Amino acid sequence: MRNVIYGINLTADGCCDHTKFNGSEEIQEYFTALMKDVDLIVYGRKTYQLMVPYWPEVAKSQSATKSEYNFAQTFNAIDKVVFSRSLDNLEGNTRLIRSNLAEEFLKLKQAAGKSISIGGVSLPAQLIAAGLVDEFYFVVHPIIVGQGRRLFDEPDLQHSLNLKLMEPKVLKSGCVALHYLKQC
Repeated sequence: MRNVIYGINLTADGCCDHTKFNGSEEIQEYFTALMKDVDLIVYGRKTYQLMVPYWPEVAKSQSATKSEYNFAQTFNAIDKVVFSRSLDNLEGNTRLIRSNLAEEFLKLKQAAGKSISIGGVSLPAQLIAAGLVDEFYFVVHPIIVGQGRRLFDEPDLQHSLNLKLMEPKVLKSGCVALHYLKQC
């Protein structure tokens, strides 16, 4: 069965609203490295529309930094699936699934291939609640914003999810990258 990884940036007070903090080349490189063992990215509509067309445009641009360009190239090369009932237009190597999130995602997980990366907040919360996420990569930014969407406000977990810390890493920016495995 394929490994499912969830990676996200958040503030020290748990805010995951990407407009509340700035990224850096180091963080871009961190997430690019995570994508090296991924051959499928899964998003909901909102995250897909944040990522596409932005990253495909960066891949075409001559004005991006080296780390942005590398991430964009890596991102563009990976197949994508979007779960959405309302989205109609998709770009590039993306396919749409309209219903049965847990059932359809389990089929993706059982298919042959490398790891699956998931992103956003709502879709991952549902997959976490369904027990379908194996690894977590949290990049905690050294800022407290006091407002904004919080990570895990939404999941309706039937029981606690125990995690094992694998590879903490303090980045030069002061961010802390935390890698957790789900404990069975």
